[in-house]
Amino acid sequence: MARDIQAGVFTPGTWLKQIDLEKRYSATRMDVRRALDQLALKRLVRHVPNKGYHVHALDDRQASEIRDVRVILETAAVDSMIDNIRDTDLEDLRKLATRFNDLILTGTILEQYEANIAFHMRLLTLCPNQELVNVVTELRGRGPSAPASQWKTRARVEQSGREHLMMIDALEARDASALRRILTAHIRQTALAESLEVQPSQRKSG
Repeated sequence: MARDIQAGVFTPGTWLKQIDLEKRYSATRMDVRRALDQLALKRLVRHVPNKGYHVHALDDRQASEIRDVRVILETAAVDSMIDNIRDTDLEDLRKLATRFNDLILTGTILEQYEANIAFHMRLLTLCPNQELVNVVTELRGRGPSAPASQWKTRARVEQSGREHLMMIDALEARDASALRRILTAHIRQTALAESLEVQPSQRKSG
């Protein structure tokens, strides 16, 4: 259910009818209620007494502040990620980035979302601080869903795909400054100048 909310299957403000959820997830009423209560604790849904549950809709301030915190944490992890990067990590990340780009042309929004999450979770494995990873993962879950709010145009989805590859190039070049700039633009969904692209031959440590 959390995955479907984040993928935009249930859009912000949607009321979640328990009987429909039972059928969709082949679950008992107790299981559905327990799941909704857990999602309410994570602030993915809101419970309104005597009415039920609906998908939580972040206001602009909340969404912006979550992005700001993610930028602080994820850019803070860059140095340790670069220290830990191995050739096998780069290979894995390139495969995941390629799959995301392929799905832009052939996949559903849900498949694109899952491929995007797979790339970012693999990227986070490079950070040895598990508590930082846990906090970032929780924040990603609370933020606005990608299809619903971030990928409003095909151009934005394609830009995300290019930024994934730029992150990998920055990791390969051990260019911490470039990786921080790319991550910041990627999280905030802002335009990223082509001049930020990093060539593997560049060996900077920024």
